[in-house]
Amino acid sequence: MAAGVGLVTGRRAPERRVPLARPSFGEEEERLLCEALRSGWVTQGPRVAEFEERFAAAVGARKAVAVSSGTAALFLALHALGIGAGDEVIVPALTFIATTNSVVHTGAAPVLVDVDPRTYNLDPEQAAAAVTPRTRALLVVHQLGLPADLDALQKLADRHGLVVVEDSACAVGSRYKARPIGSSGNLNCFSFHPRKVLVTGEGGMITTDDAELAARLRRLRHQGMSVSDLERHRADRVIIEEYPEVGYNFRLSDLHAAVGLGQLAKLGNLVSKRRTLAARYNAAFADLESLVPPWVPADVEPNYQSYVVRLRGADRVFRNGVLDAMRARGVATRRGLMAVHTEPAYRGARTAGSLRHTEEADEQTIALPMYADLLNEDQDYVIRQLGELLTEARS
Repeated sequence: MAAGVGLVTGRRAPERRVPLARPSFGEEEERLLCEALRSGWVTQGPRVAEFEERFAAAVGARKAVAVSSGTAALFLALHALGIGAGDEVIVPALTFIATTNSVVHTGAAPVLVDVDPRTYNLDPEQAAAAVTPRTRALLVVHQLGLPADLDALQKLADRHGLVVVEDSACAVGSRYKARPIGSSGNLNCFSFHPRKVLVTGEGGMITTDDAELAARLRRLRHQGMSVSDLERHRADRVIIEEYPEVGYNFRLSDLHAAVGLGQLAKLGNLVSKRRTLAARYNAAFADLESLVPPWVPADVEPNYQSYVVRLRGADRVFRNGVLDAMRARGVATRRGLMAVHTEPAYRGARTAGSLRHTEEADEQTIALPMYADLLNEDQDYVIRQLGELLTEARS
């Protein structure tokens, strides 16, 4: 596909402005947040505990541990499993940089592996070829909210005695073989960033079925403290805390948790709206030969945290031209996915095998506006503008 020369020229002021993403907040989140403010307890406290309990139930896990971000969740999960210096962790090369950063922060080395070209998730065969005696873990990303091939990757991990940590940052509300993401028994790490489905502003969650591990994660998030502030407050005697190990300041505040409780109550509705919007996009793009809509395996149910399309045969120059042209028409878009090994921070990272599919996806994908409150008329505008651009490019 030719470079996108001239795609932006000759445009008047856009008819509409459509953001890429927008949180869906309402009166319930406002009410819960005000209650938290008025309570005087605004740091980690009773609302965090309630949020953890309800989140665990929602995703089918025994325990949930709230933290300050999805990146903090990934780091703590790896750290708590003993991943550190001298270890290797297999990571998809196509992922947000936070995934690999979390490995580096433990002292371990990420090994970047290619992805399945249809799902953009970690390719089990490529991952198998990357295993060495130093490999300790598979860091499995559910890319864009589309569940990865968990059964195949778990079999690989079991065969080599590896642990599996799931980067579920984008995947709350998604299902793999009718099971919610978060219910596998592995450590699952979620994010509540504003571009995610469930939004608290900042924040993250780790889920697990191991009660002892959950207790340790709670200590680690709060400087290694042996007993939480909430437990000390509720006790009928003075408790002097101890610090049995070095910890971190990765607490989530009750203010964030209050918003999270309001969001969690409508999670099903948020996901349902996104799936409806995705179906509208799919129908509109079905006959557009130059564009490839998302591919979804029969045994998974994505939450459509993002809606990413692929410009068939495009190069980076053309893709970036489309991004600029859509911006000029009032539509916010982004590159769909990133190849970590092409970023300056990771150009010396170890890679395993060809990363052709990763590099093609990095060059050709575009994220279109996707959020629960996206109006049909705004979505139709996005569809029309992209269709016009691609038609112009072919002429």
